[in-house]
Amino acid sequence: MKQKKRILGGFLMFLLVIFLYAPIVYTVVFSFNNTNSLTRFGGFSTRWFEKMASNDTMINGIIYTIVIAVIATFVSTVVGTLTAIGLSKSNRILRNCVEQVNQLPMMNPDIVTAIGLLMFFSALHIEKGFLTLLLAHIMFCIPYVILSIMPKLRSLDPNLAEAAMDLGATPIRALVQVIIPQVMPGIISGALIAFTMSFDDFVISYFATGNGVNNISIVVYTMRKRTNPSINALSTVVIVLITTGLILYNVFSAIGQRRREKEEARLRAQAQD
Repeated sequence: MKQKKRILGGFLMFLLVIFLYAPIVYTVVFSFNNTNSLTRFGGFSTRWFEKMASNDTMINGIIYTIVIAVIATFVSTVVGTLTAIGLSKSNRILRNCVEQVNQLPMMNPDIVTAIGLLMFFSALHIEKGFLTLLLAHIMFCIPYVILSIMPKLRSLDPNLAEAAMDLGATPIRALVQVIIPQVMPGIISGALIAFTMSFDDFVISYFATGNGVNNISIVVYTMRKRTNPSINALSTVVIVLITTGLILYNVFSAIGQRRREKEEARLRAQAQD
């Protein structure tokens, strides 16, 4: 009976993996298709990558997407980290109120947030373009950073910063050298979520942009009505970029973990001596 359950579980897991990754593999394979067909593979070719490289709209979409995602991630991570640390030192009523407000952008449908931003920028007579798109991305990324960092702050000793200052550290030094290293896993998680949300967003970006400033999702949306295998090439480039980033992150995390383990072992050996 247990053997049958194990086989059934393995089969279901196999189906799940196929369901999740088959579209990605399909997109990568047909990005090298020699024909215009999206269903029949006619031979290996890089013609669609060449067309993508010569398409200014696609190249600008990639550039805008990466630039906005990087800036929005940096700003939202800094603001979200400082906000979360400040909330951890606030009274319970204020902290609970701000946390509830912080959840509103995540609970709201994207279309509601997008229309709200559109009306807000229009009311202030701000011309939609790169700046409005960047501000919109920063706005909806900050709550995710705060949400990622708050659990780590709750697990810290509340007297940690005071102990550091009693030993002679300034408030800034206590923040940078004591508090932030302790919550660094939460900061990294928040930054990764913010980058992913910014890189992937379509609805809010569509309503908040203008003047030819389009990210990848908007570029793909505008090309949806005609058969264009260059979209597969663009998707493959995005997949390669994201996969490379994840591999580098895991490699550096493993190296850092190994160094910490060696340092802990060295300190234990010194303590025993």
